[in-house]
Amino acid sequence: MREGDSSCMVSRALPSSYDRESMRAYAGEEEEDRAEEPHPINGVLSKKKKTTKKKEKKEKKKKMVVVVDSPLYGCGGEGEGEGEHEDPDSLISPVIGRDLSINCLLHLSCSDYGAVASLNRSFRSLLQSGELYRLRRRSGAVEHWVFFSCNVLEWDAFDPFRRRWISAAVPKMPPLECFMFCDKESLAVATDLLVFGKDMTSCIVLRYSILTNSWSKGVAMHSPRCLFGSASSGATAVVAGGIDTGGRIVSSAEMYNSDRQCWEVLPSMNRARKMCSGVFMDGKFYVIGGMRSHTEHLTCGEEYDLERRAWRLVPGMAAGLTGATTGAPPLVAVVGNELYAADYASNELRRYDKGRNAWATLGRLPERSVSMNGWGLAFKACGDRLIVIGGRGVSAGAGGVIELNSWVPTAGGPPEWEVIASRQSGSFVYNCAVMVC
Repeated sequence: MREGDSSCMVSRALPSSYDRESMRAYAGEEEEDRAEEPHPINGVLSKKKKTTKKKEKKEKKKKMVVVVDSPLYGCGGEGEGEGEHEDPDSLISPVIGRDLSINCLLHLSCSDYGAVASLNRSFRSLLQSGELYRLRRRSGAVEHWVFFSCNVLEWDAFDPFRRRWISAAVPKMPPLECFMFCDKESLAVATDLLVFGKDMTSCIVLRYSILTNSWSKGVAMHSPRCLFGSASSGATAVVAGGIDTGGRIVSSAEMYNSDRQCWEVLPSMNRARKMCSGVFMDGKFYVIGGMRSHTEHLTCGEEYDLERRAWRLVPGMAAGLTGATTGAPPLVAVVGNELYAADYASNELRRYDKGRNAWATLGRLPERSVSMNGWGLAFKACGDRLIVIGGRGVSAGAGGVIELNSWVPTAGGPPEWEVIASRQSGSFVYNCAVMVC
């Protein structure tokens, strides 16, 4: 799934004058031995020299340092001399060792890991185990990828910092009816993209993993639901509220652990709600707005303290963010522990004042990012910037151009949106999630 130039991955330092054959057999020969190598063009060597060279090669094979598989040099493989002397704890070479090899990989972009995985089995095993991504999260060396769907069963992925599309497309989702004709929710946590759908009698979860570039059946919640609020932080995600399989609006909440792929039941909120939004801010999870019935909006929010395992009601946190009864949930995002909202009714960007528990208008949203009562528009935090994804026409299923707009919040002044990408696509955003990997 990744693209990148593997030329930065060097198995070890080699003299620049060496040809491909000398790279294969390089094991520290003296200068006079190298002088007896065949000519790099015609291979001419006296008979005596060839006989001597054969004997020397036999002895040297026993002591040879094995170079890992590398498309850069065409070395390695299952050939003679491999395995017996290979260091199982090394990735690039026995000289560099595993720890330094991993440290080098942490400085690469995730979009280059596809090329890295082609180097040898040790690299592939390291990447597919998820260990490298866990180390990235601990060190803070993470990237943000935007996954969004403008066509049924199809997903696009974009790297906003390198400003490039992830070249190998995400595979199509399995053609299950509940993902083709019904609303669905999406949530990115660590290296997983979870998509939730609902049929007539049950809720279904599909899981896409960037480790394998494939879809599989996801783990169901203890209390399956749809139309919930959610957010993720690291390898943890929280979902709250929604509608259960019986059509009841619920107050229950659950936490997902991506490393263990399991759900944990959390204490219930103070208010049952559906079509709410969720964010992480200041180390806590917040649920904002929603509806307590099919006609009544909630203007309150709720704060969940993960350490105390307790909810606190925040009156008026969603005041002014609610729209029509048929409108989308509040479009909210957090950058630098500051909460922002895209008010789709007025097409304005707002920022939440924690001290005053009130919203202040900062300026306009991108002019061409229109929506149908908030539907078809994506508003997300992506590292240090806000991202707005939308199209000029928002008819579901219609062709058009999708645009990604970005703004890095500053201390003063109105937002100045920049178009960082566009492409021919459906212009209605069905789902969007930001993966921190």
